[in-house]
Amino acid sequence: MPGRPAATRALASGGVLPGLLAAAVAHAAPAVAPASAPAAGRYEGRLCVATAKGAPECGPAHVELRRAGLAIVRVSDMLYSLTLQRSQVDVVLKHGAMQIDGFTGVYEWKGTALHFVDAVKGVRYEVHFSERQRGPR
Repeated sequence: MPGRPAATRALASGGVLPGLLAAAVAHAAPAVAPASAPAAGRYEGRLCVATAKGAPECGPAHVELRRAGLAIVRVSDMLYSLTLQRSQVDVVLKHGAMQIDGFTGVYEWKGTALHFVDAVKGVRYEVHFSERQRGPR
């Protein structure tokens, strides 16, 4: 492998690279929703947010759940983009076109409600799904 940096040759020779690739593929694999999770589609819902010291504050939300492990939760002009992986969720919060927050946390389905946590900020989120919407929005 002339012309390649020594570090690249060492990784490609079989040592660390296969393990790193396997870890990356496992990490990137979308989550398989449990049987209790709602089917892919658009829903009216509620987003509840709570801190460690407070009761949840809830409000109406428009929710879109996609088969590829992506959920979009819109509250007014705030947009939560959730990428659901095997046991964690990547969250990006936008106000209009500007990203204002982002974090990775654990999530779980409790019945048809999606629960996830921003452990660094001590904030718990719940997305409750209600009436499924028909047709384009």
